[in-house]
Amino acid sequence: MIIGYVRVSTAEQSEERQIRALQEAGAEKIYSEKLSAKTMHRPQLLEMLDYAREGDTVIVAEFSRLARSTKDLLDIIERLRSKGVAIKSLTEAFDTATPTGELMLTVIGAIATFERRIMLQRQAEGIAIAKEQGKYKGRAKLKKPPEWNELRSAYMTRKIRTVTALARRCGCSTVTVRRWLRESE
Repeated sequence: MIIGYVRVSTAEQSEERQIRALQEAGAEKIYSEKLSAKTMHRPQLLEMLDYAREGDTVIVAEFSRLARSTKDLLDIIERLRSKGVAIKSLTEAFDTATPTGELMLTVIGAIATFERRIMLQRQAEGIAIAKEQGKYKGRAKLKKPPEWNELRSAYMTRKIRTVTALARRCGCSTVTVRRWLRESE
């Protein structure tokens, strides 16, 4: 089955151009929505990802309709490919069912990994410079809740059974609670 996915960002935009292109390309079922791609939590996208089965092909007018970032695009493509679903973009003439499409997917993945590593390197360099200049102090440590002594006591006497339950009561992560417990020893 050929499944289409259409997305426009705002209610003022029309999805008609995309729908027509997908119908001409043979789409038998089309999922359409008017939402920004900044989130992966798009009802029609999630429904389409659930609906697609092995042997199906998902087509889009262009990959920017499917995802806003390379990471999200690769996540969606990998999710579909793991189910045996091919992905095809009409604008980019990209089809994961072909050897060339497979190569292009690998290249895009490598570029995304490279971009991420460069971004992290620049971030680390910026933090190092800020630390040298005394401008970077790191994230402020979370303060213990006023009732910490009682909560700690309840944990130590097993009235609160797990670190996770204690963290929930304190409104923080288990890592933070474990650090507080170590400090209290």
